[in-house]
Amino acid sequence: MLKARGWPQGRVIGLAKVAAVQLEASGVDRETILSRLDEVRVNPRAWQEDALLGELAAETLRREHTEISREQDALREEPVEFATWGIDHIEPGASEQMRNAMRLPVAVAGALMPDAHVGYGLPIGGVLAVRDAVIPYAVGVDIACRMRLSIYPENPAVLGQKSTFEKALQFQTLFGAGGKWPQHERPDHAVLDDPDWKSISLLRSLKDKAAAQLGTSGSGNHFVEWGEFRLDEDDAQLGLKAGVYLALLSHSGSRGVGFKIANEYSKLARKLHPALPPAAAHLAWLPMDSEAGQTYWLSMELAGRFAQANHQVIHRRVADAAGVKELIAVENHHNFAWREKLADGSEAIVHRKGATPAGPGVMGIIPGSMGDAGYLVRGRGNADSINSASHGAGRRMSRRAAIDSITRTERDRYLQERQVKLLGGGLDESPQAYKDIETVIRAQADLVNILGRFTPRIVRMADEPGDV
Repeated sequence: MLKARGWPQGRVIGLAKVAAVQLEASGVDRETILSRLDEVRVNPRAWQEDALLGELAAETLRREHTEISREQDALREEPVEFATWGIDHIEPGASEQMRNAMRLPVAVAGALMPDAHVGYGLPIGGVLAVRDAVIPYAVGVDIACRMRLSIYPENPAVLGQKSTFEKALQFQTLFGAGGKWPQHERPDHAVLDDPDWKSISLLRSLKDKAAAQLGTSGSGNHFVEWGEFRLDEDDAQLGLKAGVYLALLSHSGSRGVGFKIANEYSKLARKLHPALPPAAAHLAWLPMDSEAGQTYWLSMELAGRFAQANHQVIHRRVADAAGVKELIAVENHHNFAWREKLADGSEAIVHRKGATPAGPGVMGIIPGSMGDAGYLVRGRGNADSINSASHGAGRRMSRRAAIDSITRTERDRYLQERQVKLLGGGLDESPQAYKDIETVIRAQADLVNILGRFTPRIVRMADEPGDV
């Protein structure tokens, strides 16, 4: 009879039957019971505090929320169209991930860069524009992972004095997932006085971690390296004449601060969108007009300022130890979200997960590998790429595959042939594990103009497990 009156199958109708039995036992007549149950089904919020019918009301509300979620989180039948660069060198899995992202109901535009490979939710090298929402996992767990290139007046021939420059990298950098400076060695920076650390409990809890990790680098593909920078032509924006310069290049992010923020808000987003299918679950979003969306955005931007300060401290420490003074620096995020205008004039939240901003005249850095060149570029403002370019060469094999297939001898021979000295570094970061940077750069000739070329000479990365 309850089913005939519109009650859905499942736990909710079972609770309705239990409530009916209890009401009947208390002397309530049949018609009143059915009428009261119908009231709960139609307006469950009004019955949440009822001693007898509260559990039924709660389950009815949960079911309603699930049904609404299924409708709101339903993916498009067909993905929004997106452009791809370097498709011949992109694994099918990365393209499939991008197609899934473009089926999100909030997606409005996207692009896939030539260094793309499989990530979590959004592929590395994916650019995703959405309307009125932010996706924590489309930014990534290393919020504001970024590059910084410092250029010095010295001729790179000074790197022949290897001990000075090696020691500067060896003793003025700190690598590793949990790496932090001892209390007496912690650097100071204005970012630690940023009032946003006090704005919410999560950021308050991360202030000490920020202080301990400021001026450090992560594991994996993070690095600090000396090399030579060749500027092809005089550049007024840089204020440099064409020539060859000493340079320092770093790749790091917001460390444990960004990781904690990403995990906290990713979990929250997934709770808000329980009906997303598994292929899109990591792309759960937070509405920008919600408290969660606003506090994530505030936290992300603070992580961005922290990551920038992180690089500033690293470069200052290393340069001071080497006795050189910076002429100019160029830097950019490549794991972040921005409010931007799309080609049609509308505003969107643009996520670049492993992609470099490349708007008109915007400078960026696209590194290769520990043994290959990187490039200083100026964006051309290609609307189809959502003003983006690659963030590096991109992996051509997974870390596990690299460890299983590349020997230390093969890696070291590659580096020796290119006159690169490696300090630390695992086999999973071998140059052979990456795509050819020259191929990747050629594939995006319509996205960026090349200004100069950085060639690594002394590379510092995290030590392999077991290394002293």
